[in-house]
Amino acid sequence: MARARLPTAPHAVHRPHRRRSPRTTPELAGRPRPWARALGLTVVVLLGAWLGLLVVGDVRAPVGPMNTTMTLRPSLTGGTKINVSPLGALHLDSHTAPVRLDVNVDQLDPARAQALVDHPERLSGLQDEIARDVGHGTLDLAARSCVAVVTGATALGLAVYRRPRRALAAGGLALALLAASGATAYATWNPKSVLEPRFSGLLSSAPSLVGSARSIVTEFDVYQRELARLVTNVTKLYDVTSTLPVYQPDPTTVRVLHVSDIHLNPASWKIIASLVEQYKVDVIVDSGDTMDHGTAAENGFLDPIADLGAPYVWVRGNHDSALTQRYLDGMKNVHVLDDGRAVTLAGLRFAGIGDPRFTPDRSTAPGGEDVQEAAGDRLADALRAQRAAGTPVDVAVAHEPSAARRTDGEVPLALAGHLHHADMEVLKKGTRLRTEGSTGGSGLRAVEGTYPDPIEASILYFDRDTRRLQAWDAIKLGGLGLTTAEVSRHLPKENQPGATPSPTSTATSSPAPSGTAP
Repeated sequence: MARARLPTAPHAVHRPHRRRSPRTTPELAGRPRPWARALGLTVVVLLGAWLGLLVVGDVRAPVGPMNTTMTLRPSLTGGTKINVSPLGALHLDSHTAPVRLDVNVDQLDPARAQALVDHPERLSGLQDEIARDVGHGTLDLAARSCVAVVTGATALGLAVYRRPRRALAAGGLALALLAASGATAYATWNPKSVLEPRFSGLLSSAPSLVGSARSIVTEFDVYQRELARLVTNVTKLYDVTSTLPVYQPDPTTVRVLHVSDIHLNPASWKIIASLVEQYKVDVIVDSGDTMDHGTAAENGFLDPIADLGAPYVWVRGNHDSALTQRYLDGMKNVHVLDDGRAVTLAGLRFAGIGDPRFTPDRSTAPGGEDVQEAAGDRLADALRAQRAAGTPVDVAVAHEPSAARRTDGEVPLALAGHLHHADMEVLKKGTRLRTEGSTGGSGLRAVEGTYPDPIEASILYFDRDTRRLQAWDAIKLGGLGLTTAEVSRHLPKENQPGATPSPTSTATSSPAPSGTAP
């Protein structure tokens, strides 16, 4: 008898066993690459450190009679910024690092300032006190910045990653970055930066803040003392009077105001008069283009020169005519220099030549570079003749820089204009060429560009004995409709601390009396 077969369910059928490959979880598939994780961590660290410095990175420290706030700020160039409200700010190229030191002078403490007024003998020890205060403040700032950076980076890391280990890693990286920034700042620390501050803000306070050329050249012992001296001067500025003090002249320094390219801007005379008063200027040098068209109708524009309060040395520019030159030659305090004529004023001997071209005259061809070089050669011949006569020239003046360059090796300093932007360079044979910007802000041309041209001038400081340039202040005012002002102090390399002084003149005869011509 045959056996009946039982039906089998479909799911009961035996199938060969297959090994399944493990599935990839979404977490593993979406794991970022190592470089992306490192970039994300760096962004978190930088942002957290910056937020930490903003929130808790300030240190309030008394510095002498003033209350200040010190803080570190992220920066691409580093340096130190001293905000002196309401006067403006001092910018020092003190270091190169991704952090900048900001010092805000918040207010003058009335009690401490009054104590200095009542006991002026304490001013002699004020610089040491300020140096100690600055040292203590920077130490407190360093400690507080470490705490702020680590706390900010750790807190933000915890909020982003939600893992304590990642948060601690962010804090540690922030501390390492701050330490690296500090090491970079230490390695690039420039204590001489205080000798050449850039001042922005109210123009007339700048001479009192940066001091005289003589003191800046000689008083450079240590950075903290120089910084303390600046703060001390600011204290005196607040204390003495509500108006800004004038510049205290140094008897060993001759101050020359260099202007150029006024181009019929009437505001220039008020600015020049203010500079003469504030800096106690001994001589004004105008390297030409005072006019625009050189017509007789424009001559009345020159009348304020008589009341500027200083001798006015002038050379003809390509916008100044023979009519302009004759009108100025008749003014009592004006010394027109042309064809190598020389004059001695305030112990300095000047010689100059007028521009051979008069470009407003369309009836004649103005000539090119060869005409300027020929004029420069005539000026160089006159300089050699002056030296042979025992009256060497200290400053040569021409309108075009190309003419002034021909005096290289014949005179220590040459002044020019024409280009409407300031520059200072040392030529191949050692003559220093100062090209002045436009003291008239380019006149009516100021509105031709996107931004108005600035009004520029320079204060040149000469040693009265050697008659050599010691320093210069580049002054820049905002152009038409602008109200900004900036003064920057510069020193020739030979006057930097530790440099060898430049050679003095080999002439044995005495210079000609002040105001005389050969």
